[in-house]
Amino acid sequence: MTKAERVLTLLEALQDRPSLSGPELTARLGVDVRTVRRDVASLRTLGIPVEAERGPAGGYRLRPGYRMPPLMLTAAEATAVALGLIAARRDGLDADGALAKIGRVLPDQVRLRVEALEQTLAFTGRPHEAMPPKGENLLLLADAARRGRTVHARYAASDGVESDRELSPWGVVSHHGRWYVPAHDHGRDQPRALRADRFCTVGLGGRGLPPPAGFDATEFVSRTLARVPWSHEVEVLLHMTPDRAGERFPPTLAELEPEGEGTMLRMRAESLDWVAGLLAGAGCDFEIRRPDGLRDSVRALAERLRTAA
Repeated sequence: MTKAERVLTLLEALQDRPSLSGPELTARLGVDVRTVRRDVASLRTLGIPVEAERGPAGGYRLRPGYRMPPLMLTAAEATAVALGLIAARRDGLDADGALAKIGRVLPDQVRLRVEALEQTLAFTGRPHEAMPPKGENLLLLADAARRGRTVHARYAASDGVESDRELSPWGVVSHHGRWYVPAHDHGRDQPRALRADRFCTVGLGGRGLPPPAGFDATEFVSRTLARVPWSHEVEVLLHMTPDRAGERFPPTLAELEPEGEGTMLRMRAESLDWVAGLLAGAGCDFEIRRPDGLRDSVRALAERLRTAA
């Protein structure tokens, strides 16, 4: 922990509790008593009134009645910040500490409204199966992508086996509570879409390999997800334009290509009955190219609908 990080942690600790003993602070900061004293002096230099308490163990506190200067956000700005943090918490990110810090320095009138929003806000739909990455790893990966640097990483595959990777990150993409890093994997000499939560360690390296001309990180991750090797490979000709098909089938679900006056849909799925339901709701005629089992699923669905009607 750097000195700046220690001083900020010390300030947060003194704001959280009215009084902390010297031993409590040394344990929390991971330093000795002399370092705590120097960090307290740094806070005083910044004009923050930290008072020393006498006694066998000694201790420190902020002067009673002292508050940090208010964070000057308008009501609209505070709402945007609160909504972003609450949504991040729903996606599994640790946002409670940030919400608490912002609440401590907002003007009372705005703070009370933000607290009301936090307590009453609800979301429709089921929450995502969030897989939040380590914040420090995500920041390093994003920094490497922005600066065109490589990273040396320890990465855990889906089966839990860890390996060392040299990567050139090309961006960061969020999708339904999961974070992906499109990157060139130098060991495998191919582009990959890697799960950010599976990075165990990340270290910055030297100059990286730039992405191909016209590379779109979101499009690449979407195409990769659509090609996940489920049990069945599906090809269906939709009798609708690619624009209309794109409104029904997002790029993370299927690949769409113009074919004649229609659109060829290619996707992978674990359940053909599920695919039959998707096609039934597409709002157009279609021709099944493969697999043959999909025809049976469509017929079975049609029979159930006919019986229900």
